[in-house]
Amino acid sequence: MFESDRTPVVVRATDPILHNGVCVALRSRDEVRVVDGDPAGPGVVALLVADRLDETMTQLLSALHHQGFTRIVLIAGEVDDNEILNAVEHGVCAVARRADAGPEVLVRLIKAAAAGEGALPPDLLGRLLNRVSRLQRQVLQPRGLHMGGMSNRETEVLRLVAAGYSTQEIADQLCYSQRTVKSILHDVTNRFQLRNRSHAVAYALREGLI
Repeated sequence: MFESDRTPVVVRATDPILHNGVCVALRSRDEVRVVDGDPAGPGVVALLVADRLDETMTQLLSALHHQGFTRIVLIAGEVDDNEILNAVEHGVCAVARRADAGPEVLVRLIKAAAAGEGALPPDLLGRLLNRVSRLQRQVLQPRGLHMGGMSNRETEVLRLVAAGYSTQEIADQLCYSQRTVKSILHDVTNRFQLRNRSHAVAYALREGLI
């Protein structure tokens, strides 16, 4: 395999024994190459190994995040739902328990992270999806909100923009003033840092909001 085809990975661990063990396992694999250095280079995956998601682990995650790593794989001895959410907030995209993390699994997760994909243990994924469903049903829907952060009236306006309606036609359709329609579109484009109406529609379509 060419050197350029091997996924570069930086290994961090909460103790040197974990660090050395993982590095030895990865150096035997042709699909990846272990690299040193603090700043994140192009396409570099960070692999973080620990017993559990404690304060030391959180500090390591924060350091990786500040160094520019956007593809982080986490291997932990024990993980619970709240800890996973905290890890995801710090940029983790793939997680496995240490008991399941043999060389094959490590390489698979590193490759997934490099491709911009995510991976979670099935039991944790199921519980997190249930939590997201409850959040949508019990908290957001009663307030007229969606997971993407848009209100019902914002998505209605964007649907009509996507259908080719003018500002006046949208106002007539929804019984709003033209000023209200323009204000809604202005709020959406500013909040999500979008360039214009077309960009707003494209964003909403990609996020499954309309």
